[in-house]
Amino acid sequence: MTINISSAIERKFEELFNEKPVLFRSPGRVNLIGEHTDYNMGFVLPAAIDRAIYFAITPRSDNECSLYSYDMDDSYKFRVSDLKFSEKNWANYLMGVVDQLVKAGYKLNGFNCVFGGDIPIGAGLSSSAAIEAGLAYALNYIFNLGIDKLTLVKLAQKAENEFVGVKCGIMDQYINIFGEEEKVLKIDCRSLEYEYFPFKFENASIVLFNSGVSHSLASSEYNQRKKECGEGVEIIRKKYNHVGSLRDVSVEMLDEFKFRMNSVIFKRCKYVVEENQRVLNACSSLEKGDLITFGSLMYLTHEGLRSEYEVSCAKLNFLVDILKDKPGVYGSRMMGGGFGGCTINIIENDSIDEITLFVLKSYKDKFNIDPEIYVTKISGGTNIIPVNENAER
Repeated sequence: MTINISSAIERKFEELFNEKPVLFRSPGRVNLIGEHTDYNMGFVLPAAIDRAIYFAITPRSDNECSLYSYDMDDSYKFRVSDLKFSEKNWANYLMGVVDQLVKAGYKLNGFNCVFGGDIPIGAGLSSSAAIEAGLAYALNYIFNLGIDKLTLVKLAQKAENEFVGVKCGIMDQYINIFGEEEKVLKIDCRSLEYEYFPFKFENASIVLFNSGVSHSLASSEYNQRKKECGEGVEIIRKKYNHVGSLRDVSVEMLDEFKFRMNSVIFKRCKYVVEENQRVLNACSSLEKGDLITFGSLMYLTHEGLRSEYEVSCAKLNFLVDILKDKPGVYGSRMMGGGFGGCTINIIENDSIDEITLFVLKSYKDKFNIDPEIYVTKISGGTNIIPVNENAER
């Protein structure tokens, strides 16, 4: 399927611009555990997946950038020297990257670009970071800018923070660039150090159930949660001046402030502090090949997201709850910013068909919606598609 998508992107580019493009693949991601910890300088455990955004791109000799969204059948043009926020929201994710390159002093001309892929929008699989980091990677390549991988990550994150206006953490862009096959990546979002852990289980797969609810509230609520966590840090810092973020706070330390901050702020902080420890425990379980413990931590994360961080919704809760005692299911939780999108589940391969049918029927009976189901494979990060690979298509 992915070969067909990249070939279609390439053909559309040749039709529009009458030249041969360079092709890039930029993956979506799942986050196995460690949700809403990234902007609190904590730990996350994401993996790149086999769904991706594909870019066909060539440099131009002038200042104009011509974009075409294959999935939306829509085009947009702008000049490198004249970047303005657009009412076409999809274009802002790309312009934000150009904006950051210009601000950082890199010299680049315009470019022609066709992009599209099979990452479902609004499902919490980070199509936005795939667009941002993928374009940053592609522009670095075609203009020979010499930017290292970590700088590309930071640049792509700032594009979303500053131009798009979503105060996301660094996880999505990081795993997009640094992902490796059959490995998850523990990222320390404060030091930006990282460590790979094996995720190669012959008997189990990562399965996503899409609630069908677009997480349209996620951007505004995301920024609100970040603000609430910051308020908690300010209160704790009055006694413990070394505290720079919730990463520096232990469960015992936080308990001192249970009645010194309002209950909402306390709940937000409690979730983040406990979630950081869950990530560390999850990494230990992977080193031991212990999926049972790993799955139990996923359920605890979901409960925290539901009752303490309050970013879940009825449909996500239903998808998790119906699988809690189901044989063949190791763990389940909502994933992403919240208020919709997918649940991430670890399911025994022999049980996937049975579980899938059960979820389809249960969800249809309850909400009269057919959930989309994705059985995913952990893949490598953003890369150029070799010319000889194109020739085989």
